[in-house]
Amino acid sequence: MNIYAKLLDEIKTIAEQDDFISTVTNRGSIDLDLNKGNLFPIVDVFVSGGSFPSGGVIRLSIELVCVDLRDHNNEVVTDKFRDQDNEIDNLNETLMVLNRIWKKLYKDLEGNNITASADPTFEPIIGEGKNIYDGWLLSFDVDIPNTEMSLC
Repeated sequence: MNIYAKLLDEIKTIAEQDDFISTVTNRGSIDLDLNKGNLFPIVDVFVSGGSFPSGGVIRLSIELVCVDLRDHNNEVVTDKFRDQDNEIDNLNETLMVLNRIWKKLYKDLEGNNITASADPTFEPIIGEGKNIYDGWLLSFDVDIPNTEMSLC
């Protein structure tokens, strides 16, 4: 049984199906723009840890990052609330992407006998990276049946 790889592949497939996303990575790093071949917007999938809460379950903590590059407008600033860039647009669009991915993922995992936490959390990523990108980090846990046979 290769539950880790199967889970990552499932998340990757769902993220790639979103029309807004150009690149899906598995870096687990906030420096998503180190690979100059990456096209934004990016979804990054990272398993940040896990536990064995009972003999029959493997719990993995998943982090999905969705970010897009910030564009600066060189025109005179007339709206101090929105500033001269697309930060608000990036935050809006990347949050909607994560929402679409989460809804599909939650449904698909349930069909594969994997239970995802019903209340994922998210936090903003603002002005990060060498190229300055904005977006969100979505965190949730999944419980996977531990069907490995014991050697004892």
